Amino acid sequence: MYNIGKVAIIGGGSWATAIAKIVVGHTHHIGWYMRRDDRIEDFRRLGHNPAYLMSARFNVDEIFFSSDLNKIVEAYDTLVFVTPSPYLKNHLKKLKTRIRDKFIITAIKGIVPDDNLVCSEYFHQVYDVPYDNLSCIGGPSHAEEVALERLSYLTVGCADLEKAKAFADNCLSSDYIKTKTSSDVVGIEYSSVLKNVYAIAAGICGGLKYGDNFQAVLMSNAVQEMHRFLKAVHPIERSMYDSVYLGDLLVTGYSNFSRNRTFGTMIGKGYSVKSAQIEMEMIAEGYFGTKCMKEINRHLHVNMPILDAVYNILYERINPQIEIKLLTDSFR
Repeated sequence: MYNIGKVAIIGGGSWATAIAKIVVGHTHHIGWYMRRDDRIEDFRRLGHNPAYLMSARFNVDEIFFSSDLNKIVEAYDTLVFVTPSPYLKNHLKKLKTRIRDKFIITAIKGIVPDDNLVCSEYFHQVYDVPYDNLSCIGGPSHAEEVALERLSYLTVGCADLEKAKAFADNCLSSDYIKTKTSSDVVGIEYSSVLKNVYAIAAGICGGLKYGDNFQAVLMSNAVQEMHRFLKAVHPIERSMYDSVYLGDLLVTGYSNFSRNRTFGTMIGKGYSVKSAQIEMEMIAEGYFGTKCMKEINRHLHVNMPILDAVYNILYERINPQIEIKLLTDSFR
C-alpha cells in the first residue's frame, strides 16, 4: 500500500480543526500551518483551537505548529489544504518550496476566484502537480458534527485509487468516520461548490417563508441541475445518489450548521450581502462560488436556473421575492 508519510494540515478554521482531530487520532503527529502566531500560542496554551470548535481537545505535544508555510511543506509528505478558497492563492504565493512531488489533498469546498478552477485543477495547472498526486475529501460532513464524533461518511477522491485508499484507511477511518474512494476528483469538487450555491437558495427561500414542501422541490431540482453541469464539465459514469453528491447537497441545504444556508436565510429576510457577511463573521463559500460558477457556465451553456437566480440576487441585486417567484414558475 502507498505510504502517505507525514501529514500536515494547511488552514486554521473549523473544517481544518475537525480534519486535524481525525488525522492526529491515527498518526499521533501532524504538522499544522496557521498564519497567525497569536492563535498558535493560544492553541498551545489552551489545548484547543481558540477560535473554532473549542470543544475539540488536542494533545499539543503531537502537533508541530508553524506560521511558516515553507517550513511545513519542506518537512511533510502529505499536505491537506483546508483554507477558504478565496484566500488559497495568497497562501500559496508564500511558497518557495516545490510541491510537485507532495501528495496534495484538498478539503476546500470552493473554486479559486479569478482563475475559475477547482482546487485540484489549480494545483495541476499552476504548480505542475500530477493528477496521481492530487486528491480531495468530499461528502456530507459538517465540522461541528465531526468534532462531536457523530457518525459521518467521507469520500476520498484521487486518480490513483491506491493513494486514496491509503489516506482513507490510515488517516480517516474510525468508529465515527466511514470512508470510500472515488476517481471522480473534478466531479466531487464541482458538486461541493454547487451544493453551497443551492444551500444559499434554500436559505433565501426559508427567509422568504417558503415551506418544507417547496424546499423538497428545490432540492430535487438542484440535484438535477448539478447532474446536468457535471455531465457537461466532466462526462464520466457516476451515481448522483452517492453520499458525496446528493448527501452533501442535502445536509448543506437543510442543516442549521450550514453557514451557506444561514447566509441565504439572512438575504431572504432582507439583509444586504455586506451586512449578512459582517454579522456572520464566517465565510460562506457559496457567495464566491456563485460568481465563479456563473462565469464558468457562460462557456458551457448548461440550463441552471437555480444558479442564475442566486447570482441575480447576490450580484445583480434583484429583489429576492421577485427572483424566487420567477424560479418557482420554472419548476415542475
